[in-house]
Amino acid sequence: MPVLFVFVDGVGAGARDPELNPLARVDHLLSRFADGSGAALPGGGRAVLADACLGVAGRPQSATGQTTLLTGENAPRALGRHLLGFPNAPLRDLLRRRSLFRRLAEAGRRGTFANAYPVAYLRALDLPCRGEPEASLLGRRRPRASATTVAFSAGAAPFRTWEDAREGRGLTHDITGRRARALGARLPERTPEEAAHALLGLARDHDLTLFEFYETDEAGHARSMEHALDALGRVDALLRAVVAGLPPDLALVVTSDHGNVEDLSARNHTLAPVPVLAFGPAAERVAAVEDLTHIAPLLLTLAGVSALPDRAAEG
Repeated sequence: MPVLFVFVDGVGAGARDPELNPLARVDHLLSRFADGSGAALPGGGRAVLADACLGVAGRPQSATGQTTLLTGENAPRALGRHLLGFPNAPLRDLLRRRSLFRRLAEAGRRGTFANAYPVAYLRALDLPCRGEPEASLLGRRRPRASATTVAFSAGAAPFRTWEDAREGRGLTHDITGRRARALGARLPERTPEEAAHALLGLARDHDLTLFEFYETDEAGHARSMEHALDALGRVDALLRAVVAGLPPDLALVVTSDHGNVEDLSARNHTLAPVPVLAFGPAAERVAAVEDLTHIAPLLLTLAGVSALPDRAAEG
């Protein structure tokens, strides 16, 4: 069956404290709390909380958390620590060998990454894409590959570009296209509901579709209630529209890599578990999820791939 995986960076299940937690101010789908409470989900959806610490001391971080989500392997344990930011060489190697997108391709299934990137960025990282570069908007920073881009590249499929976003075949990371437009990109501005329509169209045509949203983590690091409410509002509108339009045979899974935005008293990540939301056929299976290592097997099973790669055969 087709599976849509929405990864929302930096959202944990914190205290129900509206002074510190923007998720306690508005009833969002991701408004899940440390005591296990949260509003009933629409469309028969179910929610569980997943451990993001994975038995390793310290605060969970993006590079190891995302690698775990995308491989099913306990990346911080393999590395011996939590690693922030972008994956290092050992994590990139793990992602290339055990990415769920590689497993899909090996099983003859189709995966896609809904996020659209400028061609210049993709070419700078030697990532496969179609089209000609627009005026470079990369700035002075050296482009670096995120865990999601490394994981998707392991499946050898082309990345989506801003041309795809223009034509409704991909989404910018902010959902609306507003940030890319501010940089001079020739993109339409879309409502979250319009973006949801495009996302559902992609998901119907693939066995697994990934969309990544990371402004929630940015807002947490900035300790900005205003930015947090804005980012959470956009992703919530997208998710509600997706759930409302979800066909019976399409599974939706939503989760995060670590906590952050649920506690604006500090700019650091938190030790909180992360919410895992499941809709459609995924709702029947989400109860088995206990930590981040269980997400990739869940997604693969839903997509019709029965097991993770045989590690003994990998060498």
